[in-house]
Amino acid sequence: MAIFSDIDFKQIYDALIETLFMSGVSLIFAVIFGIVMGVILYLTQKDGLYENKIVHTILDWLVNILRAIPFIILLILVMPLAKMMTGSILGAKAALPSLILSSAPFYARMSMIALNEVDKGVIEAAKAMGANNLEIIFKFLLPEAKPALVSGIALMAITLVGYTAMAGAIGAGGLGDLAYTYGFTRQNYPVLYLSTALVVIIVFAIQFLGDYLVKKIDKR
Repeated sequence: MAIFSDIDFKQIYDALIETLFMSGVSLIFAVIFGIVMGVILYLTQKDGLYENKIVHTILDWLVNILRAIPFIILLILVMPLAKMMTGSILGAKAALPSLILSSAPFYARMSMIALNEVDKGVIEAAKAMGANNLEIIFKFLLPEAKPALVSGIALMAITLVGYTAMAGAIGAGGLGDLAYTYGFTRQNYPVLYLSTALVVIIVFAIQFLGDYLVKKIDKR
């Protein structure tokens, strides 16, 4: 068909891999850093297991500030760091620092909310059984919050796919870059529509997998 003559499928494949690479790697680090920050925020809040107003306030402000910066601006601000770490401000690897910095605080807040939703009776029961604070965290709190945490990961993954599309607009590669540079600016609409369709498919796949895992995990 004539419509496919304007599509370089090798280029589409490479862009798809770049999008999955950026989304996947940044998601892993965002979840690791995010859940650590979320747990610290939860533990150091008022009446927390390790209540500490100074630590909680500083970390809370840091999370709020990073969440408040629009991603496209954060991309520009983090360019020096990206160049120092990867040797370039262009490409999929160069986009990782900004993707992680934007998503980790977002997941930290979701983690804190998930932990706060755990019934306080669970903590009281754990204390009554003689559990120490670390046991309460790893054997009671995190397992109870697991469905919400997994749901948050799915939401974060979907958000990151959108962020990679924006990063593509300034040379990060991926489907966003392909859709804009080769689809929109060159009026190659088959490439634009196919790139968009692939992003939509990725988002639907993530949502389906996230919903499936939450149903499997949630025993309530």
